Amino acid sequence: MATLFSGGLIFDGNELLEDHAVLVDDGIISRCAPTSEFVGCDAVLVDTTGNTLLPGLFDCHVHLVFSGSADPFQELIKLSAGGVTIKAFENAQANLLGGITSVRDCGGKDYLEFAVRDSCNAGKTLGPTIAAAGRLICMTGGHGNNIGRVADGVDDVVRAVREQIHAGSDLIKIMATGGVMTPGVNPEDAHYTAEEMVAGISEGHRFHKRCASHAQGRDGILNAVRGGIDSIEHGIFLDEVCIEEMINRNTYLVPTLAAINNILKHAGSGIPDYIVEKCERISDAHRKSIQQFYSAGGRIAMGTDAGTPFNLHGHNALELRYMVDVGMASIDALRAATSVASDLCDLGHRGRIAEGSVADLLVVAGNPVDDIDQVAVQSNHLGVMKGGRAVSGFSGVPDLDRARLI
Repeated sequence: MATLFSGGLIFDGNELLEDHAVLVDDGIISRCAPTSEFVGCDAVLVDTTGNTLLPGLFDCHVHLVFSGSADPFQELIKLSAGGVTIKAFENAQANLLGGITSVRDCGGKDYLEFAVRDSCNAGKTLGPTIAAAGRLICMTGGHGNNIGRVADGVDDVVRAVREQIHAGSDLIKIMATGGVMTPGVNPEDAHYTAEEMVAGISEGHRFHKRCASHAQGRDGILNAVRGGIDSIEHGIFLDEVCIEEMINRNTYLVPTLAAINNILKHAGSGIPDYIVEKCERISDAHRKSIQQFYSAGGRIAMGTDAGTPFNLHGHNALELRYMVDVGMASIDALRAATSVASDLCDLGHRGRIAEGSVADLLVVAGNPVDDIDQVAVQSNHLGVMKGGRAVSGFSGVPDLDRARLI
């Protein structure tokens, strides 16, 4: 039976609507229109009075094989292949219960997360819609080399991209710079050359794969942007040249503010010292870069780096608060987590409340445009719907079609 959401506000992925209702039928949004047009509608009513209906949120940067421990790499090597897969499945479901109905996994372990992706995307098990990069591509000794595909030189980078495509990757992840989580590398340093970056990105695009780049230092960011990258992940040391070129090329920025925030918040809780030291060094620059990129009109998509230390799957929506804290308007943060993120991830008709869109939906208390914590804090979530089926909440609607976690 169809479901009608009526009574409250609707954020459709772009604007906040009043006195509108949404009809869901067979897992698809069949109509969003003024409430008066639904008088006499034969559907299960979900009364959202005093609350807000939104598209399910996107997280454009997660690592399902990591679970947010103080030292995720050390945790990972202790697990068997089966243990890693089960952990990735648990993390995927935690994302969904946190209102994250679509994720982009930006680097896993030996393609083990692919089984989780395939099961969730086929509807065999309940979870978010997942796009997965497979093995990240890095240089010898580079950031992520303990789980990535090490490749050096143009020919080897191209070969590594082809390997990911052959394995079934949905996107290509290339490491342009050093990073925080790998000992002995600096976030400021460019790793791949401009020639290596353009070769890898071009090969990914040749096979219709979008490309994301871990890029923190200025020179590495420019190598990625000039190579045609689709999204810059982190973007810690942006300058005016980086920002101008990103805007001119329509390059997205995925800030992942939660990663550094959680490491600094939990310093002294078992996180390796080298990780904390690097975060202390780069935190102010990161915030400034996001502020400048946003002020210049750049396209920002929400991503968290969930799975890094104390950056827990299921609490991804806190990134919305962090984005507002650095100066984004609440409505722009919501766009970053819905329609803009959907455009980046290219996961079909999701991220908007519009006719023909998949009914991945979230109901939150109050008005998140007035108070971003109404969506950022999980306890304010009143119900999550995935593909037209209730996943959590909606306790007062007994006739609603429900899905069960396993």
